[in-house]
Amino acid sequence: MGVLMSRRQTVERVQKVSLAVSAFKDGLREQPSTRRRAEAGTARQGTLEQEVQEGEEEAVAGPSQPEETSAGKAAWERLRDGRGVEPEEFDRANRFTPPAFIRPKRELHDDEPPDISLEQREQILNDEMCEICEVWTAESLFPCRICHRVYHDGCLRRMGYLQKDSAVEVTETAHTETGWSCYYCDNLNLLLTEEEMYSLMETLKNCKIIPESCLTLDDFLHYKHQVHKQQFERTMPEAQEEQAALQFNALDPDKKGHIEWQDFLSHESIQLLQKIRPQNALLRLLTPKERERARTAFLALDQDNDGFIGEAECRQARHSWFRKHQKEMLSCNVSISHVGPISEGSPASSRNGKSPEKILPATKQEETRSIDWPGFLRENVAYILAARPNSAALHLQPLA
Repeated sequence: MGVLMSRRQTVERVQKVSLAVSAFKDGLREQPSTRRRAEAGTARQGTLEQEVQEGEEEAVAGPSQPEETSAGKAAWERLRDGRGVEPEEFDRANRFTPPAFIRPKRELHDDEPPDISLEQREQILNDEMCEICEVWTAESLFPCRICHRVYHDGCLRRMGYLQKDSAVEVTETAHTETGWSCYYCDNLNLLLTEEEMYSLMETLKNCKIIPESCLTLDDFLHYKHQVHKQQFERTMPEAQEEQAALQFNALDPDKKGHIEWQDFLSHESIQLLQKIRPQNALLRLLTPKERERARTAFLALDQDNDGFIGEAECRQARHSWFRKHQKEMLSCNVSISHVGPISEGSPASSRNGKSPEKILPATKQEETRSIDWPGFLRENVAYILAARPNSAALHLQPLA
């Protein structure tokens, strides 16, 4: 008990220091105008001339320009640090200090194939104490479906990660097979290293993408064309443009005509990982919970238990298993995207009167090609990672 109290006191002390720093910064913002009024009668002539010159420069620059520059700089800093959009108004006294995210670093052995056995099952254990307050209570703790962390709903609210619209979703899905991703796992951008994040930021800046803004279909296609031209020095083929349009539709499940910034950022992050890192390095990002779901899916597809599945079955996993659930299905206990493939004749496939997504017929080459367990993991690892966010958007559209 003493250790728990000590940790809690440490958290409270850090919060108090953060509040004091915030108050000090707020005071600094008001300091220049107050200082000019106080020194107006006693300053020397040189100081007065300097203040007059500063006033003229501020008048020429205009009041809005510094604010816009400051807002843009803050947005790029949030993007660099992997933080979301900060609420404009909140009570600092009743909020925890958001954590400082530390981006991962590549290790020397990352590119070596990891040992992920199909027969040896992994024991899934969640933490016993809340990740935020580090205190165990008899209250219900919400587990993350990706990692081992658990949270109090009150702590999530004070962190600003649980708003009114997401509170119901967490309550209904956290203890079901659908599950809920914590703020670490929900943000695919946090998988990038500092070097990879710098590369992505440079690409966004060169393509004139404004951080924390929504993108329409025209914006999205224009961005894809620019990226393709920068990489290959030629225009993007028509087939790739059609695939980009399909990806936009997958990122806009509610058909609002635009995609949210966080969904766009997650899509770009997973694509960058696919392009830069080898599949073995991506496999090392999988958590024990994700590896167990992959085992369940492979064993369900391996009908004859010979350790191999067909190409068509592997493609079926890409098209249907890692699908996101719709908002009207949040309260159900079965999720297509996180449990396993569902056959067309099963009751779950016809729920709500919706027909399952069509799986393209397999070619002769696909019927003859067999895929073992390691190959299944390599070909599906990007889609497993793309299924992490809570958003209903599909952040990686499988190729047809």
